[in-house]
This record gives sequence, C-alpha cells and structure tokens, in this order.
Amino acid sequence: MSDLERAPEAVTCQAGDPCDGVVFLEPRDVPLGGLRSMDVRRTLPQRERSLIGAWCFLDHYGPDHVAATGGMNVARHPHTGLATVSWLFSGAVEHIDSAGHQATVRPGELNLMTAGRGISHSEFSTPETDLLHGAQLWLALPDAARGKEPDFEHYAPEPVAGEGSELRVFLGSLGGSMSPVVTDHPTLGAEILLEPGAEIVLDLDPSFEHGVLLDDGDLWLDDETLPRDHLAYLPTGRDAVVLSAGEKRVRALIIGGEPFPEKIVMWWNFVGRSHEEIVAHRAAWQAEIDADPATAPDGGEYDDGAPYPRFGTFPEGTPAPLPAPAMPHARLRAREQ
Repeated sequence: MSDLERAPEAVTCQAGDPCDGVVFLEPRDVPLGGLRSMDVRRTLPQRERSLIGAWCFLDHYGPDHVAATGGMNVARHPHTGLATVSWLFSGAVEHIDSAGHQATVRPGELNLMTAGRGISHSEFSTPETDLLHGAQLWLALPDAARGKEPDFEHYAPEPVAGEGSELRVFLGSLGGSMSPVVTDHPTLGAEILLEPGAEIVLDLDPSFEHGVLLDDGDLWLDDETLPRDHLAYLPTGRDAVVLSAGEKRVRALIIGGEPFPEKIVMWWNFVGRSHEEIVAHRAAWQAEIDADPATAPDGGEYDDGAPYPRFGTFPEGTPAPLPAPAMPHARLRAREQ
C-alpha cells in the first residue's frame, strides 16, 4: 500500500531509549486520496516511537463501506528498502507487482512483499468487497538485505484455539505456533481474538520489543485498559503479557522484534539511509514512469548497481502509475524519539 499523503513527512527513525513500562501511542487520522477517500489511523511512525523492532509503519483502516469511500484504489507505485505486510479483517484486495506476482489477500491471510532494491505494485479492492477493514504495515530491511531482489510470499496461518481465544501467527512464533515465512530481521506478527471475559497469557521473547494494536472490543493489557485504535508499546525485557477481554469481543494485533540497530530515513514509499538516496529513488521512479518506451534505455543499471528499470515493468492496460510528490524544501533530517 502506498502512503498517499499529498505532503508526506520526512522521518528519520532509530531505536529509541529504553522505557520502564507500557506506553500507549495515540493514532493520527490520515485521509488517503481526494474527496472520496479512505481514512486510516496511523500509529507508526510518530514522535513518541518510530520503530518497534523492524516495524516502521502501521496504518489501520475501516470498516469502510466501499460504495461510499471507493475502498482501496491504489494504482502502481514504488517501494525500496522495505517489506510490506497486508492483513485484512474483512473484504479482499487484489495485488499485482512488477516482479510478476499476483495474489488476492483475504481475512486471515498474509501478503508479504519484499521491495529490496526496488519494486512497484498496485492494490485494488475486489468487486465483491462491501466492507474493507484491516491493517497495512511496513518492515524496514537491514542494510545487508535492502539491495536484494524483490520477492513476494502469501501465507494463510492455521488458527490456534484456546479457552475463549484464537491466535493466528503470520510472522515469527508465539503461543506455540510458528510461521514458515522468513524475514530479514527477527520479527513477530499475529492476530488475537478473545471472547467476552476471556483471558490469555502469552510468553514473550524478552529480547524483543512489542506492540499491541486494539482493533475492536474491551481490552486490558496487564492491569491497564487499552483504548481502541491505540498501539501499546512494550519495551524489551518482558517475558510475558496478560491480555483480558471485557464485555465485548476483542480483536487485536501483536507485533514485535529485536530492536532495529540501524537509523533509517523514510519519505513517501521509500526507506533509505540518507537524503541523497531518497532523492535518487524519487528521481528514478519519476524518470521511469515518464519515459517514452520507444526511447527508454534498454538494460543498463543505476549507480548502486540496480538494473534499469529499478521499479520493473507492469502489464499493459493497467491504470496510470502514481507520480511522486514533490520533495520537501529542507533536507531530510533526523527526528528524535
């Protein structure tokens, strides 16, 4: 999914100072698109916390009536240096990318697209989708992996049923379930369902920091109430968490990972390491989509060794690609946690 803000913020992210207890992160409302837009609630990145493990971006949306909002209608757009994670609660989204992958993601299924050195893709709600509801997340790729070939993986985890609970682990391991999907940095991602009054105790990897996003219901984390749509941050050093449902059924996501050791620069749909790198990625994308196929270079490569075109080719007859927003006037600089 693209960051469709008209003036996306430039963010430099790095692992923050450790904290002693749970921190509740309030979502920021972001309208995506024009007048007929789909609104999202963004909890990563923000000033209080820009990374949880390698997780660097979290948009939570819906339930939206597609007839009113237009649903997900994101034409071809680029990514570098990250992996996108799509997870739905309702509806369906059709994915096409320039590495030749096409897949429909449905509730309880993972789409993991690794951009590596560069990829472009599109995402559209399927015609039969009435309600669209889910989350879109990004994982920053470590330096050793961010120049790799683009890739894609689709996975439907088996639910693990407990007493009044259900767990679907789509990345990493939790509650005795392990995902076969390989990530480039130690990472956790799972959906948790709790019936009213149910409680679950989850053993955690103490080397990980974690986040719990409440989608719906009444949820207590340890002895604190987590507001709906908020993301609770749990620092490293914890070996367990207690999640309890109140009178309403709970649906939540838990994410986590080892603290990310590298500073990253994020702007629009790119993750890099410097202002100059982001400028180069933007220029490459705009030049590629503006190029006349009759006169575009045949082969060759960019200065960093990425082949031309960095963001691949797309099937004919698809909607026009998204142009890149203008770069901010100031250099992309660090922002403190």
